[in-house]
Amino acid sequence: MNVLSTDEVLDRVARSLVLGLARRYVVDRLDIVEPDATHRFGDDAPDELGRPALTGTMVVRDQRAWRLVATGGSAGLGRAYFEGMWDTPDLTAVLRILSRATRRTDGHRSTVQRALSPATDAARRLRRQDKDRDRTNIRAHYDLGNDFFEHFLDPTMMYSAAVFPTWDAPLEQASVEKLDRLCRMLDLRAGERVVEIGTGWGGFAVHAARHYGARVTTTTISAEQHAYATERVAREGLAGQVTVLHDDYRDLKGTYDKLASIEMIEAVDWREHDTFFGHCRRLLRPDGLMAIQAIVIEPQRYERAKNTQDFIKTYIFPGGCLPSTEAIVRSLARVTDMTVTAVDDYGLHYGETLRRWRANLHEDEAALDAMGLDERFVRMWDFYLCYCEAAFDERSISVVQMAMARPAWRPHTALGTVATSRVADRGLQPTR
Repeated sequence: MNVLSTDEVLDRVARSLVLGLARRYVVDRLDIVEPDATHRFGDDAPDELGRPALTGTMVVRDQRAWRLVATGGSAGLGRAYFEGMWDTPDLTAVLRILSRATRRTDGHRSTVQRALSPATDAARRLRRQDKDRDRTNIRAHYDLGNDFFEHFLDPTMMYSAAVFPTWDAPLEQASVEKLDRLCRMLDLRAGERVVEIGTGWGGFAVHAARHYGARVTTTTISAEQHAYATERVAREGLAGQVTVLHDDYRDLKGTYDKLASIEMIEAVDWREHDTFFGHCRRLLRPDGLMAIQAIVIEPQRYERAKNTQDFIKTYIFPGGCLPSTEAIVRSLARVTDMTVTAVDDYGLHYGETLRRWRANLHEDEAALDAMGLDERFVRMWDFYLCYCEAAFDERSISVVQMAMARPAWRPHTALGTVATSRVADRGLQPTR
């Protein structure tokens, strides 16, 4: 008689639990293949919203995967994938199927959250702000190496959603389009003083200075990004127009005409939204205007997600937190005199951006080997990119550009934020 070990018993219990949940919630066609069995869930019929059924296959190679998924949710699913415990011919399709399935559990999970949040939120608000912790969290992702990010980003080095004028447009063109739309939302004019929170690799600062004549002060707490952006500004001959700082946004001083921040708010913990927007307000003149690009989560999921340790927070962006548009507006109302003047949504454009990044990532895998990036790392990034792609395609998260104005702000023209004074329209080339 074979006696099962404790781990084997736990793996079997977890397997039964996961398969039971799949039978209840998966409605798209999903095959889970084991060495001695194939489990089929869902069918080929349209779902309750009339969307065509998705089709996906998961091949389980290690029984430990069941326990990781049962105990770790998306973090466990991702770890099991990058550890090679399961595989699939179409990772995005599987993650979209699972996203649709988990959405069907939202009602029960939100009921639990509403019952617990008065106590749990009060306790969590006791956490103090810590600039050193924030720097450590940023370094964990952005200091992976500039060579790595250059490998899959386009020449603008924009690590944020592009906006495609047509779906077959090159990624670089779509990144420039995104920058132009943000500059137009800022109603940016030559000579205006702009502060940017979250430099990235200098793409916005260089673009705003070269093509709109702005004088930009930009800051990042990533050492790698600071070095890259400083060198880039000098190489572009823009040192007289762009100042690159290595400071926390809370240490910024001065007063500016405009403020920009591109996908940096996601690194601000929900308990610190008021600190962020309050300081943004202090940096702006009474007639100042602010524009951000932000990844946002569905409002009905925000309260639950802000305290959930998912795959992204566990393995990619420690300390990250996606706001909802409502959370942003509530914070503005609490600590500023600013009002939202424009919101543009580009969620589906982010799905396409991620597909392009993943294709670039695998275009020259020998280069990844030369950087010392092993298969485990590459599979983790595959899961990350596909996990985000699935979320944007399923609209459980989106990305918006939002403009917020102080009371004395008035647009330069009657067209307001639609107007443009892009210097490049007179013949200069797009930023590189």
